[in-house]
Amino acid sequence: LNALHSFADLAVVAPATEQSAVGLSITIRHPLRIEKIEWSGVQSPIWSVSGTPADCVKMALSVVLDRTPDLIVSGINRGSNAGRNVLYSGTVAGVVEGTLHDIPGIAFSMAEYFNPKYHHAENYIQPIVEYILNHPLPLGTILNVNFPHDMETNFKGLRFAKQGQEYWAESPEQREHPAEGSTYYWLGAKVASFEEDHQSDIACLKQGYATAVPIHVSDLTHHHHLEKYRDHFESIVNLCTSVDLSQLNK
Repeated sequence: LNALHSFADLAVVAPATEQSAVGLSITIRHPLRIEKIEWSGVQSPIWSVSGTPADCVKMALSVVLDRTPDLIVSGINRGSNAGRNVLYSGTVAGVVEGTLHDIPGIAFSMAEYFNPKYHHAENYIQPIVEYILNHPLPLGTILNVNFPHDMETNFKGLRFAKQGQEYWAESPEQREHPAEGSTYYWLGAKVASFEEDHQSDIACLKQGYATAVPIHVSDLTHHHHLEKYRDHFESIVNLCTSVDLSQLNK
């Protein structure tokens, strides 16, 4: 809001509660509630939704807003959404949902989780948004932006980067229920690290750069594999199925 309120016609539709790691999940087993709220010093209309970031986009487009937005901006998230963590991220999912409606989107995150200094990122947000509005992303593509841990003393600027491989892996901690004596787990988390390409967002963030990664999400087909194995896959599976059916019919 601070970075864009003087530049854009804003409407905020956000989850009412913390929604980290919900990915692209949507709410289908209980009702959604929308509440218009007041935020001191903010003139833009703000609504809270009792659901996920993807729910927020769905409700914004179908219930709240009277016109289709030019751009969806999600975040700024507390904690990194670089590398393959985009698959878990609710922040990123908000703009992925927008691509299903052909609306471009940018997800913003800060690598620092415990004490993020959001004001250090503010100067970069408006130029990035303006650039994407003036140089539109291809349909089905989002921009995933992450700011590094130390923007105060070791910040080196912005890099247009590729997606890295790192992600948060499980680290289960087993515990015993004190009354029932049953076992339960905290899933926990640890970083699954890889040897990263020097042009990846993970590598650039570690060097002190902010990163912007264009991620194509509208078609997840592995086209080379599809074309190479289409005939072979179909012939083998259909042959096996026909043999099994002939045996059943005897």
